[in-house]
Amino acid sequence: MKEEGGPERPVLFEDPDFPPDDTSLFSHSSTPIARLRGDVTWERPQVLPPGQPQWGDGGYRGSFHFRFWQQGLWTEVTVDDRLPCVNSALCFSRCHSPAAFWVALLEKAYAKLHGSYELLWAGQVSEALVDLTGGLAERWSLGDVGPEEEQQAEQDSDQMRRKKLNLSLLRPVKDDCALSCSTHSTPAGVCELGQYHALTVMEWLDVKKASGSEEQLLRIRNPWGRCCWGGAWTQSGAGWSCIDPVLASDLQSRVAEGEFWLDEAEFRSQFDDVTVGYPISKDGHLKSIYTGNLLTHNHQLAGRWIKGLSAGGSRNSSSYSNNPKFWLKVCERGEVLASLLQHRKWRNTEKRAQTQRNDDNNTQHQHYQAIALHVWKVEKKRFNLSRVLNKPPCASTHCHAYEREVVLHRYLEPGHYILIPSTYQPGAEARFLIRVFSSSSTSLSALKSPAPSLPLTTDGEWETSYFQGLWEAGRTAGGSRNFPSHWQNPCFPFTVSDDPTAAAAVNVSVTLHQSRPDSDLHPIGFHIYKVSAGDSEEKIARDEDPVASCVPHCYTQDVSLDCSLPPGHYTIVPSTYEPDCPANFTLCLARRIHRLALFLIVSQLITDSGESGEKLGKARQSHRRDFDYSSVWTRTEPLFQVAAGTDDKQRDEMRKAAHQRKPLHKKKPPVPFMLALRMCAGVCLPARTHVDELK
Repeated sequence: MKEEGGPERPVLFEDPDFPPDDTSLFSHSSTPIARLRGDVTWERPQVLPPGQPQWGDGGYRGSFHFRFWQQGLWTEVTVDDRLPCVNSALCFSRCHSPAAFWVALLEKAYAKLHGSYELLWAGQVSEALVDLTGGLAERWSLGDVGPEEEQQAEQDSDQMRRKKLNLSLLRPVKDDCALSCSTHSTPAGVCELGQYHALTVMEWLDVKKASGSEEQLLRIRNPWGRCCWGGAWTQSGAGWSCIDPVLASDLQSRVAEGEFWLDEAEFRSQFDDVTVGYPISKDGHLKSIYTGNLLTHNHQLAGRWIKGLSAGGSRNSSSYSNNPKFWLKVCERGEVLASLLQHRKWRNTEKRAQTQRNDDNNTQHQHYQAIALHVWKVEKKRFNLSRVLNKPPCASTHCHAYEREVVLHRYLEPGHYILIPSTYQPGAEARFLIRVFSSSSTSLSALKSPAPSLPLTTDGEWETSYFQGLWEAGRTAGGSRNFPSHWQNPCFPFTVSDDPTAAAAVNVSVTLHQSRPDSDLHPIGFHIYKVSAGDSEEKIARDEDPVASCVPHCYTQDVSLDCSLPPGHYTIVPSTYEPDCPANFTLCLARRIHRLALFLIVSQLITDSGESGEKLGKARQSHRRDFDYSSVWTRTEPLFQVAAGTDDKQRDEMRKAAHQRKPLHKKKPPVPFMLALRMCAGVCLPARTHVDELK
């Protein structure tokens, strides 16, 4: 658009992925936000903070970029400046100054990340702190546990309760950490502070009373902007008479709209929970709220609980050992924080493709599983898992909690530790992230399954071959037969020989092993196709059905198949279930082979000149299945007479005949000897075979 008589004005950005309509506001209409349906208009701000491109300036495009920490990575979210309003006033979060819009824009980006404004309703302060900083946050209890948690603690084998806050513990970091407090319902109903309403601790001071004793005072802010407390430290409260008037006047002057002072006793009696956000240094290191120490080492690994494979449940369950396991190596004694963060059941993608799993009510218990993290110390990397798990853990979180993230804190001695994250219910599926922060050097790795073993249950002799392969996204990760790209997967041809002694018996065994940690597996499987002799794997008919298959694709390290195949040429096509799932893999192919003991009686033939040729090299004796020899032949090659047999009787007859054979030249007698080879049936020697001369 171009103003009359003026320069061309740039077109302002409009976000197509988060449009100004009800799809960006509502998700399930089960919160009070639903009452705004039909009343919301989207307007652009007319006043921007100083120093920013002004409305109408050439540098202003109407787009804002934010970064949030999600699932271990920083995610960039871009929004336009159209904000939801009711009667031309912002209807959600806003700055105290009408000229500032950064809070409303930040809230819009956070709503886009989650999928809608409604999905921000009743959010947790601890989650927001982690999403904004990438650090850690803990929620501590100030009072007694509730009946629900008490009942769960009785059922949980760890018999641990929620940690209670000791305010003195936070003294080393009280000026650096973010503090929020909230209250639950009371027997008399919702108190004046608001049920589950989060308030912010703005200041925390130690003041001296006239009596000489000290009193802890906390300045609390209500984000709703109104005062909601009438205790001893209000503007005209009796508490101020106990301290120096000058100090009292100074503290009262610090109170802004919606703020109030209270002492530690009032704080403990009125609030139930405190959320503590860990401080982060200028260098980006987490600072422990327990000691104030910098945790300069950190690691993180992703994992997954999969029903029927790695969702083993709590320690009460017999399948607990199936849960994902992680190695933690501590190089020297130090302070360690380990956290388990689960991903929500829904998330918003770039195109707002929100997926929800039957969440009719927006409650925390429906979004999250009850999770816990346990740690055992082991003496060495080779250990008996059952024996270890029968012992109490050296560290753990409290009883399984319906939280997005649970944190444990310990001083750990040098050595190896095994970390096991779990849900309370067996079979509960979710993705998670393990994070470790420490003051000393540590390493974190996923515990991998042992290499595949190939149990052969049939008799006979087997030949085993190993092939290394790679599924590469966009090239060789073609996925299962459900996808047209299936034929892009790697192919491994092999041959089955005739074996009359093993009709209808298992003669082929295939094992596919993916080189990924147990916590992050792809579903894998394979098909075996019959091909014509000499055909390459690319010539498999697209409508050809496999002669054998290892399906359905399974979330496991190894899948295997034993089958009986007739003689012929075949190709194995291993795959993940979906295309573009990268991984390294090993294919183990075992074939039952039919071998005959082939005895060769070799007699040297002497030429008329009496020359038998120079020494051709020492014969190498080998105990391998194949006869391996290597010679350097001279110009004059010796001649041999060869007779073959396959049983002891034929061998004795040939040996006797060789000794009775007359030489071609009288000067040198024949040199009879016996050479035993183990050869596969169907393998033929070339027309002229060179054999080392033996003495």
